Amino acid sequence: MDEVLEDRLPGRNSEQVRKAANHAAMMADRDGAGKRAEQHRAGRRLSIRQGETGVASIEVEDGPVEKITAAYTRIDREARALKTGDETRTLDQLRADVALDLLLGGQGGKSERSEVFLYMDLHTYLGLNDDPAELAGHGHIPAPLARHIASGSNTVLRRIITDPLSGQVLDLGRDRYRPTAGLDEFVRVRDRECRRPGCHRVAQACDLDHALPWQHGGHTADTELVDLCRRDHRLKDQPGWSYRLAADATLTITTPTGRSYDSTPPPLHEPRTEPPF
Repeated sequence: MDEVLEDRLPGRNSEQVRKAANHAAMMADRDGAGKRAEQHRAGRRLSIRQGETGVASIEVEDGPVEKITAAYTRIDREARALKTGDETRTLDQLRADVALDLLLGGQGGKSERSEVFLYMDLHTYLGLNDDPAELAGHGHIPAPLARHIASGSNTVLRRIITDPLSGQVLDLGRDRYRPTAGLDEFVRVRDRECRRPGCHRVAQACDLDHALPWQHGGHTADTELVDLCRRDHRLKDQPGWSYRLAADATLTITTPTGRSYDSTPPPLHEPRTEPPF
């Protein structure tokens, strides 16, 4: 490969170098190239990366090249069709909007309903203060952005408005993508994310599980249910692990080595002693 590429690399950019090296590797080891391609395609996965305030990225990694190419072609075609004279969005922005719409079950180009957990108190919602809100799975976002999401025409969300003094829920918005049972909804709203310390998978993508297995006397009630992502749900069922849920929803996880870790749902906002007006 070194001999083959020696005269081919000068003056090439990084993408041209990648293609030339890939071709040389396949020519030098054709059987191995087929096996490597099979292994890479078997490792396909979807990942999410939380970015700076108010943005995140989603990526299909190691997807079949023919499907990825076809998907991009469709997205690009739909985006270009929307790029009319009165369209202010750039082509890159249109591609991103079309891709997200298609992922959410739309036809490309028009808004689709999505479900997120957005936490902010009543006075922030009304614009009386600018305390940060929290978007489950992402973290804190500025108050103006939270109000935009809560009132925007492009997103339908489950909005939770809290009492500014006690932090208790005053209103649970009923516009939502998929209605859920009352108990399921309560536990997911309370927990926000997977309850294993350090895991931030949003509660909507988690399993609802008994802290004490029902076959060992557990009950299906909010005092005994927690949200765990699929991986941590499976880990919980391994020998030596112990999960105990206290009355204040503090979850204590004890590992097979005897170390314990506590997980408590965060308050919806910092306690206040008097109204901010």
